[in-house]
Amino acid sequence: MPKSKRDRAVSLTATKKKGLEFKQNLISEIRECLDTYDNFFIVSMFNQRNLFLKELRQEWTDSKFLFGKNKVIALALGRDPESEYKDNLNKITPYLIGNIGLLFTNKTKEEVLSYFESHECPDYARSGNIATEDVTIQAGPLAQFQHTMEPQLRKLGMHTSLKKGIVTLDSDFVLCKKGDKLTPEQARLLKLFEHMQAVFKINVKVYWNKSGDYEIIDSTLEAEDNENGDSQGYESEQGLT
Repeated sequence: MPKSKRDRAVSLTATKKKGLEFKQNLISEIRECLDTYDNFFIVSMFNQRNLFLKELRQEWTDSKFLFGKNKVIALALGRDPESEYKDNLNKITPYLIGNIGLLFTNKTKEEVLSYFESHECPDYARSGNIATEDVTIQAGPLAQFQHTMEPQLRKLGMHTSLKKGIVTLDSDFVLCKKGDKLTPEQARLLKLFEHMQAVFKINVKVYWNKSGDYEIIDSTLEAEDNENGDSQGYESEQGLT
């Protein structure tokens, strides 16, 4: 009688840093979700924010989002036919690349795809993002700022002064040009002047169901550049479930 895949021990010696208990808990939670929900999706996240993820979880109360190190997720799913937790999971682990998350749900594939195709949230760009448009601040009074902000604006590179207690920009200031890789100072100024140049969006990469059927929804996303090479946010999001 073949040995059940569920009974196989998982070695964590290939992963580093976080404690073994944390990793084992994540593996157990992923496998419990695979047992509980009919459908499983690997999703790719752009401009991830905890606030938006929290809102998603509140809206998808009948589903489960999980995040963690891609290597640990691969261990939970299985990297080959011998170690995979359920049929064909090893065939989707190559797509655990970049800033990804896991969605477990009983909603249909069509419902999930339809939702994420139309769901996006504008947000402020962060340092390292690419500017999507030119932004120039015109010289003159900056009445939206209190006088106590003037030193901070100067520190961020703007030529400002106080005139009769009003923060004033002495000359036109080019905050950014389209295509610039934003510096921390530029990102801070864009937020202060309420220019949103980022969009939080989730794209579906891979679909799998309990029958062992799977589909690569968007194979182009596997090449998405991501410096960390892992999904971020599981630690900071644990308390949101």
